Amino acid sequence: MSPIPAELVARATVSYDALQTVGETVYWIEGRPDGDVLVRWSPFDGTQDVLPEGFHVASYVHEYGGGAYLATERDLWFCNADNQRIYRASDGQPPVPVTPAPASPGALRYADLRLLPGTDKLICVRERHEADGSVHNELVILPVDGSADPKVIVSGDDFYMSPEPSPDGKRLAWVSWNAPLMPWDGSWLWVADIQPDGTLMDLQFVTGGEEESVCQPQWSPDGVLHLVSDRSGWWNLYAWRDDRLDPVITGEFEVAAAPWEFGYRTYAFQNAQIVAVMQQGPEHHLVTRPPDGSLEPMALPYTSIKPYLALAGQKLTFIGSSPTKLPTVALSHLDNPTQELTTNDLGIDPVSLAQPDRFVFPTRDGYEAYGLYYPPMSKSDQPPPLLVRAHPGPTANWPLRLDLHAQYFASRGFAVADIDYRGSTGYGRAYRLGLRGRWGTVDATDCADAALYLASVGCADHRRAAIWGASASGYTVLCALATTDVFITGIARSVVADLKTWGRAAPKFQAHHAELLHSGQPYEVSESGAEIWRPLLLIHGGEDRVTPIDQVRSLVKRLDGTSRLITVSRAGHILRRPSDVQRALFMELEHLRLIDRSVDR
Repeated sequence: MSPIPAELVARATVSYDALQTVGETVYWIEGRPDGDVLVRWSPFDGTQDVLPEGFHVASYVHEYGGGAYLATERDLWFCNADNQRIYRASDGQPPVPVTPAPASPGALRYADLRLLPGTDKLICVRERHEADGSVHNELVILPVDGSADPKVIVSGDDFYMSPEPSPDGKRLAWVSWNAPLMPWDGSWLWVADIQPDGTLMDLQFVTGGEEESVCQPQWSPDGVLHLVSDRSGWWNLYAWRDDRLDPVITGEFEVAAAPWEFGYRTYAFQNAQIVAVMQQGPEHHLVTRPPDGSLEPMALPYTSIKPYLALAGQKLTFIGSSPTKLPTVALSHLDNPTQELTTNDLGIDPVSLAQPDRFVFPTRDGYEAYGLYYPPMSKSDQPPPLLVRAHPGPTANWPLRLDLHAQYFASRGFAVADIDYRGSTGYGRAYRLGLRGRWGTVDATDCADAALYLASVGCADHRRAAIWGASASGYTVLCALATTDVFITGIARSVVADLKTWGRAAPKFQAHHAELLHSGQPYEVSESGAEIWRPLLLIHGGEDRVTPIDQVRSLVKRLDGTSRLITVSRAGHILRRPSDVQRALFMELEHLRLIDRSVDR
């Protein structure tokens, strides 16, 4: 069976995110190699790019952005990638800015745009970058035409998200939190009355705290505030009535994703029922909740659903994928066949793909952790070499969907194991917080224990195991090589190499994340690479703003020739250009051949 070509993997670089709908028209953002492009589909006009050449939609609030546009019947407001100003596009006219020009490019950034019902005003999150280096987050209100500067209506906390006006425009709900917490650690939900001039009155605390993560407030069509909280140990859906929280969709599953970006919506109101994403480990399902309170799964050919649900008329819109299908924008309506609005068909025969299997393995300290195992496509009487992949994040997980990076190596005789080490999402709050104070320890040993377990059941050769990671999980790679003797080599893309330096240079949003996860433990790997004596391949974008390349260069100098750094010019934190992706794959494969050369067979 022919291996999957690197060129084919490199072509699958378009992503789909940030679904919104207006009537039967569907909007989404396509992440293309040259930038994020806003796309519109309607049953009458098909698919077309929305904005004129020279405009790209992206918010850089928290650097990760999201919530970068708002579409209505007549108007469109969006954050322009180049200068971070909000622009308005109306009736086919060229976009015009509605927020003032900042003192320096990107000094004023916006996200989570909302139209206040019954008015001509927008409410959104604003992030101010001052000349002294300080960063401030707040909620602001502004006229839709830019006739006045934005006015601050909420400030004082470190971070804000999800300003949600009630259907009658009289109340506003929002979420806030403070460092060193991340929003999935602890956050607060508030409600206040909105006065005609935008001033907020009668502030009321709804729920949340340092030990409760609350997110995604939404008002039902009849004006009842709904929210997701992990007060039960799982992100479940509740309704706030008469100052109490009533369970709506609850159980040992997640109805939310860790809010790294703005604009996530994992539930929607459809007539008298609620549609929601239910996550259990790496797998997602769509379920409906009719008025009788029962949960009914929707029969759909997708196992991974991105955290963007919207309604197009009576049709549900979402981004779905499976182990044999790349993500696609889809429409579903009752028992009618699902209509896919995007095409990502690369001509791959599903028979040529390795099918991932979920597995559970014991950890050395008596717990259980989780993973996906891709068997090699070539058959052999001997256990195969193993590539263990630690997911980026570290608060994320490996979804059950087509992953061409994993397939690339499985088609070349490697077994691939994707590890949801402790700290991953999809397994409840306790598991999600399992990395707190132990980053670089339990994630590294969980990956090592997964390799040992797979070797013990005959699914891998323990003498030929490698570990791969990107961004935060690149640090996991460093720690696994330094503190365990399981892996013969490692690969790290866009690695977090020095936690102290990275914590100072990281965006305000996550500047304290390392502090919370590492909790004052010594930074052995970040300060000295002497413990790493296995060969290490480092691939890094020359223009990476999240993990500056100087930190990696310093690490390479400390490794005394045991590592190799490949710098990808003009690339950021994520490789997006097909040529860059293809080059990285070639380098990784060349490096992994060390596994076979190092073993006497």
